[in-house]
Formats: sequence, C-alpha cells, structure tokens
Amino acid sequence: MFNKVLIANRGEIALRVIRACRELGVRTVAIYSEADRTALHVRFADEAVCIGPPPAKDSYLHIPAVISAAEITGADAVHPGYGFLAENIGFARALKSHGITFIGPDPEHLAMFGDKLSAKAAARAAGVPLLPGSAGAVSDADEAATVAAEVGYPVLLKAAFGGGGKGMRVARDESELRRSFGITSNEAEAAFGNGAVFIERFLERPRHVEVQVAGDQYGTAIHLGERDCSLQRRHQKLLEEAPAPNLDVRVRDALREAAVRLAENSGYYTVGTCEFLVQDEEFFFLEVNPRIQVEHPVTEQVTGVDLVALQIRLAAGEKMPLAQSDVTLTGHSIEVRINAEDPWTFIPSPGRITGYHAPGGLGVRVDAAVHEHATVQPFYDSMVAKLIVTGKDRAAAIRRLQWAMDEFVVEGIRTTLPMQRQLVADPMFAAVDYHTKTVDSWVTTRGD
Repeated sequence: MFNKVLIANRGEIALRVIRACRELGVRTVAIYSEADRTALHVRFADEAVCIGPPPAKDSYLHIPAVISAAEITGADAVHPGYGFLAENIGFARALKSHGITFIGPDPEHLAMFGDKLSAKAAARAAGVPLLPGSAGAVSDADEAATVAAEVGYPVLLKAAFGGGGKGMRVARDESELRRSFGITSNEAEAAFGNGAVFIERFLERPRHVEVQVAGDQYGTAIHLGERDCSLQRRHQKLLEEAPAPNLDVRVRDALREAAVRLAENSGYYTVGTCEFLVQDEEFFFLEVNPRIQVEHPVTEQVTGVDLVALQIRLAAGEKMPLAQSDVTLTGHSIEVRINAEDPWTFIPSPGRITGYHAPGGLGVRVDAAVHEHATVQPFYDSMVAKLIVTGKDRAAAIRRLQWAMDEFVVEGIRTTLPMQRQLVADPMFAAVDYHTKTVDSWVTTRGD
C-alpha cells in the first residue's frame, strides 16, 4: 500500500479521496490554487501545497507543478479524481517516469479508451455489440455519404476524440450530412486538437446505461452492477440511479457480462465504467471512462463497496479482494447533481453562499465541499454538491429524494435544484418513461 497520496483535484472528489485514504491508513497531500486557499480539501488533508494562480491551466492542469508538489512532499502516488488530469496520458506517463504511481489504469489503456475509434476496436475484439457505422474515421463528405447510405439515416457524426457532447451532429439525409461534416470536423479540431470524425447509426430514444467494472493487474475483472444516467441536459448528466430501473433481466445480465468481457479482454485494471446505449431490448457500446465517475456513490450505496478505496488498492498492485459472487445489490439509490447554475438556462452562477443546510437522516448522503460563507469559484466546474438517497426499492428512494431536496437549502447563488425537484416529481420519472433527449425538450416547457 502507498505511504502518501497526492490528490490532483479539488472540491468534493478531493474530500472523497481523503476519506478513502483515511480508511486505508494512508496520508494525503492536497494541492490548491490561490483561489482555493480556504477550501475544505486543503483544511482536511494532512499536507497542502499551493501550485499556482486561479486559472486551471496555471494550477490544477499544470503538470510540472503537480509533479513537483508530489516530489517535494514525498508522495508515492497521485489520485487524479475525475476531470482535470484524470484521463491525461501525458500526465500518467510523466508520473511513471518519476517513479510515482498514477491511481488509475496504465497509459496504454488511457490511450485505448481516450480515442473512441480504438475503444470501439477493443469492444469489437471482445465481442461487445456496436452500433452500425464506419469502421474508422471517414476522410471526407463523400466517404461519409457512402457509409451513411449503408447504415441508413438518421446517422450521428461524432468526433473520435470528443466528449461532453461536443463534436456531435445528427444528419437525417445526405444534404444535411454534407453540410454538417466540415462543421463537425472543425469543431472537433478546435475542441480536441484532432478533427477525426466517424459515423454511427443514430438512436432516437435510447437510454444511457453504464456498468461499473473493476480489474486487478493479474487478469481478474468483475462488475458491480449498472447505473442509469439517461436524464441529461445537452449530454451533461443531471441524475443517476442504481440499479437501472425497468430493464429486462436478459438485457441487464448481458450488459454486465459484456462489460466484464471487455475489461478482461483488454487487461484493464483499477475501476472504470463501460457505457452503453439501450433501446428496444438491444444495447450498443458507447465508450469506456477509465476513472472514477461522478456518480459512483449510487453504486457504493447498493453494493456496500468503497469504490475509491478499491481503486487505490488495485492501483497499489493488490489482487482483487472480491469475487463476482461477493457482489450483491440491495435496495435502490438515486443521485442528484446540484450545480451552481440557473435551473432553466444552465448559465453558471458562481458567488458566495450566504445560507446552506444539507439534509440528513436514514438513507441520505451528501457529498459536498461547500458550506455557508463558502465561495463557488468561477474558474472551475459548477458542481456544488451531490445528494444521494437510498431506499428499500425505487419508490421508497423517490419519496426520500423528494423530501431531501425540499430540505436542501443553498442561498446566495442560483442552483439547479428547482428544476430537479420538478423533474423528479414529473410522472414520467416514476414511470421510467424517458430517454437521453427527454430533458432537452422537457425543460423548454417549464421554468420560472
């Protein structure tokens, strides 16, 4: 096991890693920008090092400063959390060259799954279902039109190195495809430094279901159930739950088996998430997130497994401490991401929190790094807190979530809570009558 872990992140995930390290008896080092000098992760880590001014590019994303902080504090491992440097291949390789362990997969797996085309190739090799589409990047609009004619419209133009909904466009006929090809490629080049675009069949009403996996460095891989992340706004997740509701048992079993097969076949280790689109009792591979996910708490709540501690142990070279038969899902858990944004326009709302009260009680968990008088910085992600509730079944979890959201008070800034209260209260949520595009149309009919 490691002696000291530097946490290359901030906010609630930094606090979450600190807590996992305490469970394991490992000392921690926080890094912080000048804007985060009074942040809670700085206060509760064993040591803290300022690494630069507020802009992320000059602090949390400044690789030489992060590595220097690890070296001067004697950290033998770095936990990247999610976002920032969590999937940065150069960072992982630089740490390795300095004899510091990256708490995540090896750089080869970051490269494999950071490129959507190589990720699809890995899925294909493992026998995981793929959406019909191009085998690789398409070179121009003519080739794109040829592939689309074979696949059948509508199709999705997608950046090979994309994420977060950028570099994606739907084309419903050839003329729209030709108009969109250059725009999509240029957008991908600007956002990700690579304009490669591929094509796949577009699903009109898919659900987004992901399987939590974990693997060790000795060839063992397991799953820890699945999560539904279908309620999204512009491809950004708003709410997640585990297990995925109203899912045919055959589809559920096949999803889990496919995810484990992909992890085993690729030799993946530490924790990761295999993401799928599900429609009409079919499922198709979407991508792999080779890190801890924002929504990992719902899986922890229904399995009783500390995923961050497991991630650290596996990165330290330990064998998988669980057999697949040890993993059982009990009850139902739902997470709401509360962001400092206008609830209807989603415009960021940074500022000082003048009043704060988090709900509590049986089955209620809040992962946050804010408090009354804390400042939500304009330089970073807008997440304020994650509210996680767990009940004996989904109906009980929904009831608990509704009163917990009513108890949650955040004053001084605008948050997404008013919108999420209405979303959870809508009959379509209880009926699981939604898909990945539901919120985009739903939100236009609501508002203050």
